[in-house]
Amino acid sequence: MQVMNAAEVGDLNLFRRGKVRDTFQLADGTLLMIATDRLSVFDVVLPTAIPGKGTVLTQMSRWWFAQTAGIMPNHLLPDLEEAIPESVRSDWLPRSMHVARAQRIDVECVVRGFISGSGWKEYRDKGTLAGEPLHEGLRDSSRLASPRFTPAIKKDDGHDVNISRVELRALVGQSLADQLESASLRLFDFATARCESVGIYLADTKFEFGFINGTLTLIDEIFTPDSSRFWEISEWREGEPAVSFDKQFVRDYVETLGWDKTDPGPALPDEVVRGTTQRYVEAARRICGIEIEGVVAE
Repeated sequence: MQVMNAAEVGDLNLFRRGKVRDTFQLADGTLLMIATDRLSVFDVVLPTAIPGKGTVLTQMSRWWFAQTAGIMPNHLLPDLEEAIPESVRSDWLPRSMHVARAQRIDVECVVRGFISGSGWKEYRDKGTLAGEPLHEGLRDSSRLASPRFTPAIKKDDGHDVNISRVELRALVGQSLADQLESASLRLFDFATARCESVGIYLADTKFEFGFINGTLTLIDEIFTPDSSRFWEISEWREGEPAVSFDKQFVRDYVETLGWDKTDPGPALPDEVVRGTTQRYVEAARRICGIEIEGVVAE
C-alpha cells in the first residue's frame, strides 16, 4: 500500500520526499518519517510498489536502533501517534518513526564483508575496491579478509558516486572521516555476529550519519533489505550468485531487461513482487524475530 501524497494528509508539512521515504516536519521541529512501499534499484524508483515493504524497513530499523544504541546514538525519538492524521493512522503507524532532525552528512558509509555488486565489478575490472588494491584471486561473492569501508557521495537525485577513503578525508576532514569509518565498522561487526547466529551472512550494508546537537548520530535506516545484502549461509558458494533476502532479487530481474538504469524504471511482474515481499518478510523474521502482520507474501 502506497503512502498518500502530502496534499491528502491535512496540515502535515512535507520536509523531504526521498526515493522510498516521505518525511514530514512537526510543529516542534522534529520529523515524522514514513517508509513507503516504493522500491529503488540502481538509484531509480520503480513504478511498482512492494506490499508491506515500508513496514518491514521500519520495524527492522527500530529493532536494530534499539540493539545498537550502546554503540552509536541514533535519531529515534519516542512515538508521537497523535501527530499522524487519524485518516491514515492505521496504515502509517507500523511504517513510521518519530525522529530528531539532523544535519545530514552527504556520504553513504558502506561496509563490505564480501565482494559483490559494484564492488565486484570494480575489482574485476581494476583489481581495486574503493580505489584501493586487493589481493589477486577473489571471485564474485568471495569473503574479504576483513570488512572494508568503501564510502560514496550521496545523491538524492541520480546515482551515488563511489569514492576512496582518501577522497573522503579531503571531503569531510581527517577527524570526521575516521569517526565515520570507525562507527561503521563497529556497527557492521555487531550485526555480522547477530546475522551469522541465525544462519545469514551480512554481505554488505550502508549507513547514513548526521549531527544532532553537535553529536555524530546514526540516522535514516539500518540493516534492512533495502540497505544491506543478506545471504543464506547454507546456500553460499564462492563464485556463484548467493541466495539473498534483499532487493538483489529485483536487481537480478531488471538486469535481464536491457534497461539503461535511468528514469523511468521498468514495471515489475507479479511473481517478482511476490518474491520480493517474501524475502523482506523472511529477513525480518529470521534476523530480528519480527513477524510482520497483515502482509501476504504467498
